[in-house]
Amino acid sequence: MLRLRTRDQFQAALAGATVARTPHFALHRRSLPLPPVQSAAEGVAGEHDAVPLFRPTGVWLGAMVPKRWARRAVTRNAIRRQIYTLGLALQDQPPAAYVVRLRSAFDRRQFVSATSEPLRRAVRAELEQLFARARRTAG
Repeated sequence: MLRLRTRDQFQAALAGATVARTPHFALHRRSLPLPPVQSAAEGVAGEHDAVPLFRPTGVWLGAMVPKRWARRAVTRNAIRRQIYTLGLALQDQPPAAYVVRLRSAFDRRQFVSATSEPLRRAVRAELEQLFARARRTAG
C-alpha cells in the first residue's frame, strides 16, 4: 500500500469518482493509467522530464480528516490510523488512488472521550462498511 503524500496527489485522487459513502465517510477513487509503452525511438533522454504524480502500479491511499469534523488531534490521528489499517483490504483492487474523507463529525455527546473504545468501534464498523461497498462497486 502506497500513501498519498502531496497536495497534488490528493487533488488528483479527489477528482475521481466517489465510489462509496457512509454517514461519516466518503471514498474517492481515481483509476491510474497503464504505463505507456516506450519504443526505442522514444528512449532519448530529456523528452519526458515531467515527474508523474503516481507510479502506475499499485494501490495508493490517502486519509483526509479535517479539523472541522474532528477538533482534537488525538481523534484525527486515531481515525487516520484506522483508515490506513483497514485500507489494506484495498490491495487486491486494480491500480488506483483512493482518498477516504471524513465528511461529518461524530457526536461529541455520544462519544465524550477523544479516543474512547465506543468511538473506535464506531469508526471501525463504518470504515469496514465503506470498504465493503467499494469492493462491491469495483467487482
